Amino acid sequence: MRLRASAGRALAKVTGQALGPYQSAVIRIGFAGTWLFFLLREFPHRGEMYGPDGPWSWELAQQLTASNGAFTVLMWSDSAVWFEIVHAVAVLASVGLLLGWRTRATSVVFMVGVLSLQNRSVFMGDGGDNVIHLMAVYLVLTRCAQVWSLDARRSRLRGSASAGAAGPVLWTVLGAVFAYGAVTGRFGYGWLAAFAAVWVVCGLWWVVDRYDGQGEGRATLDVLANLLHNAGMLVIMAEVCLIYATAGWYKIQGSRWQDGTALYYPLGLDYFTPWPGLSALLASSGTLVMLLSYGTVAVQVAFPFTVFNRRIKNVLLGLMMLEHAGIAVLLGLPFFSLAMIAADAVFLPTVFLVWLGTRAAVLRPRRSPGRSAPSDAEPAAVAAGAALT
Repeated sequence: MRLRASAGRALAKVTGQALGPYQSAVIRIGFAGTWLFFLLREFPHRGEMYGPDGPWSWELAQQLTASNGAFTVLMWSDSAVWFEIVHAVAVLASVGLLLGWRTRATSVVFMVGVLSLQNRSVFMGDGGDNVIHLMAVYLVLTRCAQVWSLDARRSRLRGSASAGAAGPVLWTVLGAVFAYGAVTGRFGYGWLAAFAAVWVVCGLWWVVDRYDGQGEGRATLDVLANLLHNAGMLVIMAEVCLIYATAGWYKIQGSRWQDGTALYYPLGLDYFTPWPGLSALLASSGTLVMLLSYGTVAVQVAFPFTVFNRRIKNVLLGLMMLEHAGIAVLLGLPFFSLAMIAADAVFLPTVFLVWLGTRAAVLRPRRSPGRSAPSDAEPAAVAAGAALT
């Protein structure tokens, strides 16, 4: 009986609420911000990296995508104008996802932008691009705009996140682009089915939300959306654990991390030394090199086994974030570090994130008397987040 009751409570929680609202919001903000900063940082070099001016020509990219089935809308045309359009849309989608504006649509466009640019030139990146690549797909599955988003604000002020004409207009434009790609045979069967399902389901959601917002149809869609969100969050957590587990166990098998040369030699390479003096100071201490080398391996191997112990998990999580911050400074890999820190955020404790949001709210202008009060759903969001931590 106890087992049945526990299973019933777990099922009710998984279907009744989207768990980890604060964690999913941080992941959304973190990856959208990382990709946006990268695109803006490399904006003057966009043509050489992903466009027609790069060493990886359009013909080579076409041959590669034809062989591996990778998705990229940049293969629809070799026109420089088309590349500029896709790049601009990728930037705008990153801004929209960062702010949480029409998040379901912008998450799809964000995914298309990430996949299109990265699959166009597969040799561009520093490791963080692989994480962004995966998370861009997973974010489409999540309800990552429940808090800290313009959608949440619209829902609080107007009663529904889908209120207004911008949503239908945006989905109409996306539907037209999808129809063009489908008619001209630009999509493979898998992507054709995936995009069709997303467009139809989101259209159905808008109709039900607009005309039956309190009915059984909306309740059923909420249950399905919660299941999809919670499955997506579980996949993200498993992905992070897998990244660290494989990285740690591969390090153990080699001698370079055992004798410290895996860390020592990069500190002497010009490409990885934005601060030569600081790198030389660290490399001059054999004790520090040994502690960092063995500490990195130990933390990465141990982390997947500590996710169910909050105290130990939070300590190792802080150490890993500090490690990535050190990589950004010492090795000059800021976007890789930002991507990994954003992925780590799925394990951040809800209490800390709520405190962080409260401190950030202090910096905003005070609410005028005429504006509405905070939503009653906030305590529920905190409870849902606590279930993940």
